[in-house]
Amino acid sequence: MSEETLLDADDRMDKAVQAYSNTLDTVRTGRANTALVEHLHVTHYGQSMPLNQLATLAAPDAQLITVQPWDRGTFDSIMKAIQTSDLGINPSSDGHVIRLPIPPLNEARRKELVKQVHGKAEEARVALRNIRRSAIDELRKGMRAGEIPEDEERRSAEEIDQLTQQHNEKVDQITRAKERELMDV
Repeated sequence: MSEETLLDADDRMDKAVQAYSNTLDTVRTGRANTALVEHLHVTHYGQSMPLNQLATLAAPDAQLITVQPWDRGTFDSIMKAIQTSDLGINPSSDGHVIRLPIPPLNEARRKELVKQVHGKAEEARVALRNIRRSAIDELRKGMRAGEIPEDEERRSAEEIDQLTQQHNEKVDQITRAKERELMDV
């Protein structure tokens, strides 16, 4: 039982770190990245759909994202969704392709984005701590039920602590990399 608990905790922690990394892809840097807009929800024909299911997204250069709708009827809905989003990007179009120029970030906006990244990092650490707590609770229940001995429960709890520490270090590495990317002028 303790091995199952350890493997489950490790798997869930890996997924939490991956989710954190994916979340950071949506934080705008000075460079164009299609991850900024691909999950933007567009309401069309009464349904809300992610932008990447309605159009081809590309970043032809470092300061531009292009959106080419597959269906001409979705063009206006996509434009409206981009304009009403909190991205702070003003789209332009030629009737076939929507262009999203990514303006360079000023120093104050960079610092604000770094604060956002640190907030998201803390959320990831909280998720890791919650996984740790649930795994240790599961071990204690197994010990009380007589399924695992007390010394094995203690050893497994130490291993879970080590796993938590390793995953926290991964979160810190990802955070530092994103911070360097944001502050790079």
